Amino acid sequence: MFGMSHESYLLLDAVVTIIGLIVLITRFKVHPFIALIIAAGFLGLTSGMPVDKIIKAFQDGFGGVLGFVGIILALGTMLGKMMAESGGADQIAQTLIRAFGKDKVQWAMMFAAFLVGIPLFFEIGFVLLIPLVFIVARRTGVSLIKIGIPLLAGLSAVHGLVPPHPGPLLAIGVFGADIGKTILYGLIVALPTAIIAGPIFGTFIAKYIPGNPSQELVDQLARETDNKSLPSFGITLVTVLLPVFLMLLKTFADIAFAEGNVVRNWMDMIGHPITALLLALLLSLYTFGHRQGIHSKQILKLLDASLAPTAAIILIIGAGGGFKQMLVTSGVGDVIGHMAVNAQINPILLAWLVAAVIRVATGSATVATITGAGIVVPVVGMIPGVNRELLVLATGAGSLILSHVNDAGFWLVKQYFNMTVAETFKTWTAMETILSVVALIFIMLLSLVV
Repeated sequence: MFGMSHESYLLLDAVVTIIGLIVLITRFKVHPFIALIIAAGFLGLTSGMPVDKIIKAFQDGFGGVLGFVGIILALGTMLGKMMAESGGADQIAQTLIRAFGKDKVQWAMMFAAFLVGIPLFFEIGFVLLIPLVFIVARRTGVSLIKIGIPLLAGLSAVHGLVPPHPGPLLAIGVFGADIGKTILYGLIVALPTAIIAGPIFGTFIAKYIPGNPSQELVDQLARETDNKSLPSFGITLVTVLLPVFLMLLKTFADIAFAEGNVVRNWMDMIGHPITALLLALLLSLYTFGHRQGIHSKQILKLLDASLAPTAAIILIIGAGGGFKQMLVTSGVGDVIGHMAVNAQINPILLAWLVAAVIRVATGSATVATITGAGIVVPVVGMIPGVNRELLVLATGAGSLILSHVNDAGFWLVKQYFNMTVAETFKTWTAMETILSVVALIFIMLLSLVV
């Protein structure tokens, strides 16, 4: 077509479609859910797919993603809500602050965010912990930025790299990676990455931009908490980390026992993300609910309320799955895969680059993850020995880079920390970029030994 080979035409078609998707979201402010459906339909029609297969391919991709991720999102959101209402996050943060002391309070905030962020969306974790930043800054006299950047780094690192967060889970489903290994590798990469982008960078940049919180926010958020009403640190930690422990246990059972072994079969069921999160949620109904004096009717209302904010996220993820399936079914993915093989681009670097470009263009880490994974997945079958778990992490790392004015997180941080746009670029945007690049370096180093 147009004097080009079929492969060249499919590649051009994909480029035009993705640019169109970016323009719809950024220029015309079309909701990502609608934009992804339009882009998927356009790609299906222009790539030469039979008309009767276009809708079916989109439906299969949509349902295939949400059949797993939708359940995970619902259970994780409920667990996060119980944690927020009980004061469990406050307990973790306050315990770590006491342990580290005022001189190293920025390290305490990073570790608190890292732990609290495992079961929570970034936005929920941010709103949950931001009062602690104001309280600690007021009590210690330490710069708001020196305390805040480590908190943001801890939350963002686990959000992009560690399941059961949506991004890594989406990529796990697309690449067919092992969830236990991904958690293990994700924690290995995320912790040192968060340390470099958090306490180390935060201490440096705070010398130039100390932060100047608005008195109105200080008065509203810097309230003292009654420690007697909080669940204990141990109980909070057990509840929050139970799903991670069970999923890791599944991976160890897969290594230790032969396929078909009764113990392995049971551990595979118990350590499945859906089962693991369900068990953690049921435990939280007691530890964060009844044990804290929250009655059954109130718990039901809290769980109902927790699901409403995730509706848009779930729809975007489903539409992203449909778009990914269109890339695969139309043959675009195979063409990109062959090009990557012929060009001898490292698949891990390719996954990071694709996700990074889409993230910068759209501002959405979710869109970057699902689209990037869909583009790169054909490479898995063409290059032997590609580590699928590291591909997941590379895609997640790429989706974090260079948050700027098209990302809601940019404005969230700007407003809460009372910074100018330029100051937000020098702090938040720089931190996100450091996270992305440093994570890629650690992933590449990890690829040498796993």
